[in-house]
Amino acid sequence: MTATATATEIRPGVRTFSSCLASHGLALTRDRATTLQINVGLNCNLACRHCHHSAGPGRHEVMGTETMKAVTAYAARVAFDTVDVTGGAPELVPGIAEFIAELARSTKRVLFRTNLVALHDHCDAALVERFAALGVTLFASLPSINAGQADSQRGSGVFETSVAMLRRLNGAGYGVAGSGLELNLVANPSGAFLPAAQQAAERRFRQELARRYGVAFSSLFTFANVPLGRFREWLAASGNLGDYLEKLAAGFNPCTVPGLMCRRQAVIDWRGYLFDCDFNLAAGLPLGGSPIHVSELNGPPPAGIAVPTGDYCYACTAGAGFTCAGAIS
Repeated sequence: MTATATATEIRPGVRTFSSCLASHGLALTRDRATTLQINVGLNCNLACRHCHHSAGPGRHEVMGTETMKAVTAYAARVAFDTVDVTGGAPELVPGIAEFIAELARSTKRVLFRTNLVALHDHCDAALVERFAALGVTLFASLPSINAGQADSQRGSGVFETSVAMLRRLNGAGYGVAGSGLELNLVANPSGAFLPAAQQAAERRFRQELARRYGVAFSSLFTFANVPLGRFREWLAASGNLGDYLEKLAAGFNPCTVPGLMCRRQAVIDWRGYLFDCDFNLAAGLPLGGSPIHVSELNGPPPAGIAVPTGDYCYACTAGAGFTCAGAIS
């Protein structure tokens, strides 16, 4: 449950994130938690280069039945505004459909994150129909509208399969105007550079997906890749780690700090332990600095406690950053 030294070490020329905050007269502390994000495990059908968890087919950490029960009981006790289910590939976790249905009973809004390929290859149409009936909002990862770039980042054939799944989701009403079923896309850069401006990227994705494939979606979010896990390993192996960290630090935007998702989220991992954000989970930094199990809490994490940070936090504050809008991120 503790971070390794290499997970948060600062490269030459990059000051610590905490000292950067202090130089701007800022502190990163928790506010009232309105979103519960649940990472149901690291098993995934893909092994994407940009993955901050190093998720993949060889990872077997997934949430079990007893932990699911503890999490749904906690969600019912606290009544968060939003519950956000992520992974890995959440579709691959046994009992996921029932888990989502139980969460939907006590939560206004349930989000489900998919890489599209897992939904296409490993789930039948009944799961999408059930999500639609529950009004679940989908966040689908599509790193590029260029097939070569997408396949380079995620694996051969990923782009074609992703487009096919987007068409199926449109057929179920997702992303279609007036249906009430949100289908949001998430795009990350393919390498060691910052993402394109979100509004311009959304216009380009919308025009090209409609023109070339007849695909519609609700909104697009663009985010910087976080230097943790497999992406950090790739950065180091390719000699890009120092330059990338410097680029993120140079893009620090103090205006993003008040709205950062770690301030208003509680994150639960597949074992039932709490973190401030999915990136601190990847780094092994628990909420408040010490392990807390979901079964030990009757309410949301207290406001006012400090959020542990590392050099990877610069990814959340570069440019437009990972704000609360994005954590629906």
